[in-house]
Amino acid sequence: MARLPRFVLVGHPQHIIIRGNNREPVFNADEDYRFFIDKLTDAAKKHQCDIHAYVLMTNHIHLLATPHKMDGISKMMQMLGRYYVQYYNYTNKRSGTLWEGRYKAS
Repeated sequence: MARLPRFVLVGHPQHIIIRGNNREPVFNADEDYRFFIDKLTDAAKKHQCDIHAYVLMTNHIHLLATPHKMDGISKMMQMLGRYYVQYYNYTNKRSGTLWEGRYKAS
């Protein structure tokens, strides 16, 4: 069955949650948090999203973001995942997915 399109209201904040696969850690060191925040900043600017708040837990992430275009959040999360997962896998000498499915947004 095809995935349903996400409900996006441009200009309205969304709470975004993404979990580590099998609820495993997605951050192991202070450098991981810094790299993630740097890439989040870059992705948000590029895809026109305002980040109002974030909570980086060891095994999941919460973001409060406002998109200024229809595909802003999805493109931001795609870019963020592409850079962060590659960094994390290389740093921790692992391969495969880091995230448990798609991000959730409401």
